[in-house]
Amino acid sequence: MDRVWSSASYEGVARNLVAALKFRRLLPVADLMAERIEWLAPAHMLSGTVVAVPPASPRLRRRGFDPAGELAAALAARLEAPLSRCLERRGSGRQVGRRRAERVGHPPRIGAKGPVPRSVLLVDDVLTTGATLTACARALRTGGASRVVAVTFARRL
Repeated sequence: MDRVWSSASYEGVARNLVAALKFRRLLPVADLMAERIEWLAPAHMLSGTVVAVPPASPRLRRRGFDPAGELAAALAARLEAPLSRCLERRGSGRQVGRRRAERVGHPPRIGAKGPVPRSVLLVDDVLTTGATLTACARALRTGGASRVVAVTFARRL
């Protein structure tokens, strides 16, 4: 990735907002999170085609929605930027609950599906170790992206 930026540390209100979106399905929270990113992120980072970190298929089926996809769509709408679903997660391995070494040593398998934009604004809800964002960036670069910048709502320090 060229750069990574997060709007808040993953604690207090930020953690509660992530939980409200992910676990209580309060989808309007995605727009609040996108608003904070738009308001605080350096302007030069908020360009390109918006791409969400893809969910694992079993988790998407169980939840019925994609939290990172909701956040990405809300941010794309605010920025009036194109939105692409050009990434897919292959396999069903979860990162949640795994130790740092396991996350970094065994990142999720991410691949490109369809055309990859040249300039990408990669979006996720929480940055923990960076393993998932790195796997996404690698797939985007392999697919032809020349610029990959990532933003997340929160970052676990």
